[in-house]
Amino acid sequence: MIISVASGKGGTGKTTVAVNLALVLDTVQLLDCDVEEPNAHLFLNPVIKEKITSTVLIPEVDESKCTYCGKCREVCAYHAIAVFPRDGGRKGSVLVFPHLCHGCGGCSLLCPEKAIREVNKEIGVVEIGDSGTVQFVHGRLNIGEIMAPPLIKNVKEYIDPARTVIIDAPPGTSCPVIAAVKGSDFCILVTEPTPFGLHDLTLAVEVLQKLQIPFGVVVNRSDIGDERVDIYCNDNNIPILMRIPFDREIAFLYSQGLPFVEGKKEYRKTFQDMFNRIITIVNEKKKSGVHES
Repeated sequence: MIISVASGKGGTGKTTVAVNLALVLDTVQLLDCDVEEPNAHLFLNPVIKEKITSTVLIPEVDESKCTYCGKCREVCAYHAIAVFPRDGGRKGSVLVFPHLCHGCGGCSLLCPEKAIREVNKEIGVVEIGDSGTVQFVHGRLNIGEIMAPPLIKNVKEYIDPARTVIIDAPPGTSCPVIAAVKGSDFCILVTEPTPFGLHDLTLAVEVLQKLQIPFGVVVNRSDIGDERVDIYCNDNNIPILMRIPFDREIAFLYSQGLPFVEGKKEYRKTFQDMFNRIITIVNEKKKSGVHES
């Protein structure tokens, strides 16, 4: 089973939930797909055993063959290529903007002069290791890179289907989140009972409904704010899987880089119960799907 942990906004406790859930399960793998700012390793302290460079393909133009016809510019939906044709005595030129390129290969495929080839550009690294019984994988996007989804896909290539997989997704509702949660059997949405928390929760819910991924909510810092998150979940039949109070001891453990299931053992059962409930929800969805078809 693949369980992703996401949130409409940053700072809700998404990584906290992902790490603590992973630590109470047997035969588990944790993938930190928040590649722009991975931080699950700060709590798990994994021993990294393997590092794999992540690359994307970008175009390289051989201007000795190029006639500056502009076909590559026309096919590029992301404006990653600019072509300046010859004009009188002025020599033509082609500019490639690597950060805008999505690596579709259309330019090299349609170039009539075969003047474009694709070359590898390094965007980050995938690191694989272990933290006790937890198998750990995360990605680190190079500083200055703006294309997180290709690296996230590289991280997900190391999913072990023999294990329960926990994916720590990036915050928000944009392309990196889609790349991280796609293919999940279930998604845990972590929120907080504040106006901002509710607003961004509704956006995340819309994304998961579009992707047709079953989901439930964990309310962190549940004893602050108001009841509007509860009302929203009740009105929309969204299960609230767990409530985590605004607890000084949890905050103290967090500040030391310690998962709170290690310092507050009673939460081990709470997370295990949540996992069991997720299994029940997923199984019910599968039965419902089979029945409807």
